[in-house]
Amino acid sequence: MKIVGICGSPREKATDHVLKECLNMLEERGFTTAFFGVRGKRISPCLHCDFCLKNKECRIKDDMYEVYPLLREADGIVFATPIYNSALSAQTKAVMDRCRALAAADFDVFRGKIGMAIAVGGDRMGGQELAISQIIAFYVLNGVVPVGGGPFGANLGATFWSKDTLEGVMEDEEGLRTLRKTVRRFSDQLKGLQPEKEK
Repeated sequence: MKIVGICGSPREKATDHVLKECLNMLEERGFTTAFFGVRGKRISPCLHCDFCLKNKECRIKDDMYEVYPLLREADGIVFATPIYNSALSAQTKAVMDRCRALAAADFDVFRGKIGMAIAVGGDRMGGQELAISQIIAFYVLNGVVPVGGGPFGANLGATFWSKDTLEGVMEDEEGLRTLRKTVRRFSDQLKGLQPEKEK
């Protein structure tokens, strides 16, 4: 089974580190993973021009064409976003919006895939759950089955407090706990297993 991780941070810091840690955990559970980061990439916002509805492809020829095959072939999707103004990053939103072209070409392209979300904020309560809710809304609208970490600490997904440093996120034991819980449930859902008992 293939998992694609999409990092919506323009910096190679906390969010990048957390997503790669997540993908490592999934590889340990037997999955094949692919990483795509927006850093250094050219991804324009959706123009809502409807070109894709008529032509079954996006008219904007940029680095989204690296993302499209990864998403098309994936069984599971992980979006990881930094928190900007208590919400997901513009880069994360641009990737999600540009997925309209995939759905225009194949209405069922996302249907039945499993999705999880990671949010990394400079403050402990910086908007992580709001950002994850936006990612979950994208999943629901496109037929992706969203998976959170379950009750008691990781309800919607994995949330980290970076203190705006790579060191901060690496020291966030509570954030790491939410990641482990969410990865466990995500993995079980992909494999069609009953969720493991909480530890």
